[in-house]
Amino acid sequence: MTSRERFLASVRREATDRTPLWVMRQAGRYLPEYRALKEQYSFIEMAQTPELATQVTLQPLKRFPLDAAIIFSDILIIPEALGQPYHFRDKAMGGGIAMDYLLDSEAKIDALDGSGIEEKLAYLPAALKMTRSEIGEEKALLGFGGSPWTLAAYMTEGGSLKDLAALKSLFYSEPAVFEKLMQKVTDAVIDLFKMQIDAGIDAVQIFDSAGAFCPSHQYEAMSLRWIKKITDSLPADFPVIIFAKGMAHHQDALVRTGASVLSIDWTVDLPSYYDSLPDNVAVQGNLDPLILSSTPEIVRAETAVLLDKMKGRHGHILNLGHGILPSAKPENMQVLCDVLAEYAQS
Repeated sequence: MTSRERFLASVRREATDRTPLWVMRQAGRYLPEYRALKEQYSFIEMAQTPELATQVTLQPLKRFPLDAAIIFSDILIIPEALGQPYHFRDKAMGGGIAMDYLLDSEAKIDALDGSGIEEKLAYLPAALKMTRSEIGEEKALLGFGGSPWTLAAYMTEGGSLKDLAALKSLFYSEPAVFEKLMQKVTDAVIDLFKMQIDAGIDAVQIFDSAGAFCPSHQYEAMSLRWIKKITDSLPADFPVIIFAKGMAHHQDALVRTGASVLSIDWTVDLPSYYDSLPDNVAVQGNLDPLILSSTPEIVRAETAVLLDKMKGRHGHILNLGHGILPSAKPENMQVLCDVLAEYAQS
């Protein structure tokens, strides 16, 4: 069974020879080869240069026996393609993400332009095709994007997220303007995902990282109904993974979006969550990312506990409960892979 076959079988909750593995942000700052490349190029240069994006995407696969490559990119390419670029603040300025301007008026929302998005984002399918050429049919290839709610949050906050006061005020006080913004962003994400599918991805992950800012009873209206518009627009049965950090308790609503896989953060008991899902929805997760910054013994113990608890449950993709931290130790990633291999042979 190839890695790609293993991954896709798990998406369908079918039996596999072992649990498939990839981790969020697996290409990134914890790898010395990434840091070396970052000394020569900015993050945005790497993300928007197909050859560099492919190189970074492949770095973790050259080190570790992972089952999937996830393209090196950023969710904020959507605001940029709509006309609101972003950049990273200097460390002296506190670091973090900053939009080039704040989306703080209806006139600015009206000016967002989703035309020609294929040309604006042409570097991404180019990188995906290069990556597929490198990995062949052996590994799964994943695309991704932000949820419309999460993207709109960055656009109206002007950068790193605080309280989402501007976006929530639009929802409550100016619903027509909120609808206009969300529809523009949703249409752009749909275009992005269709481009990625045409370029050969096997699945797409939607990051609803700002979902937990929603009041519980408004989560569907604020975020999930826009995600459902996306899933409804994609080819039938195309695998969609939804990562809604802090919102796993909205299980029924998440299932109604049409997700194939729910990626669960580390605060949730994964086996009981799995057991309460319909038999056509798989799970992904959910190790605490911090364990990869600890010791090999802790990585070994925590991974074994999760695998033991999920034993016999088809449709589990091993991952972290959020992105890998810059403090993660590459040798601990190797231990995670080793434990998984040993478990499969036991």
